[in-house]
Amino acid sequence: MYLKTIARQDTALSDAAIHAALDEALAQLLPGAKRVLLLPPDLTRRHSGAGEIASYCYAYCSNLGLDCDVLPALGTHVPMTREECSSMFAGIPFEHILVHDWRNGVTQIGEVPGQVLAELSEGRFTEAIPVRIDKALLDGGYDLILSVGQVVPHEVVGMANYTKNIVVGCGGSEFINTSHMLGAAYGLERMMGRDHSPVRKLFDYVEQNMLRSLPLCYVLTVCDGPVCGLFIGTERDAFEQAVALSQKRNVILLDEPLPKVVAWMEPGEYHSTWLANKAVYRTRMAIADGGELVVLAPGVQRFGEDKAIDGLIRKYGYTGRDNILAQRETNADLRANDSAAAHLIHGSADGRFTITYCTSHLSQEEIRSVGYHWRSCDEAIAYYKPETLQPGWNEINGERFYFVPQPGLGLWANRKRFEEV
Repeated sequence: MYLKTIARQDTALSDAAIHAALDEALAQLLPGAKRVLLLPPDLTRRHSGAGEIASYCYAYCSNLGLDCDVLPALGTHVPMTREECSSMFAGIPFEHILVHDWRNGVTQIGEVPGQVLAELSEGRFTEAIPVRIDKALLDGGYDLILSVGQVVPHEVVGMANYTKNIVVGCGGSEFINTSHMLGAAYGLERMMGRDHSPVRKLFDYVEQNMLRSLPLCYVLTVCDGPVCGLFIGTERDAFEQAVALSQKRNVILLDEPLPKVVAWMEPGEYHSTWLANKAVYRTRMAIADGGELVVLAPGVQRFGEDKAIDGLIRKYGYTGRDNILAQRETNADLRANDSAAAHLIHGSADGRFTITYCTSHLSQEEIRSVGYHWRSCDEAIAYYKPETLQPGWNEINGERFYFVPQPGLGLWANRKRFEEV
């Protein structure tokens, strides 16, 4: 077992402090190793600090003459381009960056029994599911696998990262689908910002029964803008300490419901509603009944990350939890893509508030067809001038609204609503 933690309650960690912690960890983890695999997130988690950490670890291993590859934990996301890889993973040759294929590039390592799933899902799922992970983790001959990523409130599992990076980020379609629907059926508002959700218990089952033979070590960050905590370990302790800090730094509890929230989605990171709906997930518990969420999304060009899921979103729309669950029961295409069904549930306001998407690439007709309101992105940006706004409360022409410049970095919730869930 290895565990190293450094955290700052009030200030960011310096690069020197992060590098020193990585040096200490790698000095203990690498003796005897010849091949190393790094598992960072993709560009959609650029603010996690994981890109810089991966680059540092790659340089460290290369200086020792070790073979080192990088496998971005894409999950269902589209592969990163050469330019994106160069930007996020500075100094890492593109030929050493592998691509995860969640449908065809995985190998089965076991299965979760139906009885376990039935217990976790309150009886909704009763059949066993196979657990598949990327072939590279099993067949690449790696002596050390470093899983790098940010612990932050998350809509699918409660708190992101740790084994999620393996079983979802580098996982296969069946497990991704089932885990997403397990969380959606349970209710994302019951899980976000908390550790021991049914989905996390599912991941823990896989870790305890199927991942022990892998030479895994986790490098976990907590960020509130810059990196404020770094937790390195081979066991769950590192994750639990990261969760405790993230709950302090990334869960923003508000004493009054917000009548209007404006969220800015960085165009270089968010190209689909599949990704940009973090604006919905991470603020929904803060928004007042009858309120509005305005999503400034200049980079959004599509709904899904691939054609199949994009088609399902266009077909069924963000039409509410009850409707999507009913549609899933009677439509085989939706039932066969539970991650898409879960996403449609997560991205709906369930009639409690309105969601206005401000886009340039998706038309008014397209946005409205999936159940959202629409506004011209250029017009909305000219009105709100997001570069001039402060995080939190702002006022324009007598209207107060709450501005969230990077929804992926936290969870905003009404205190009473969060505590009563």
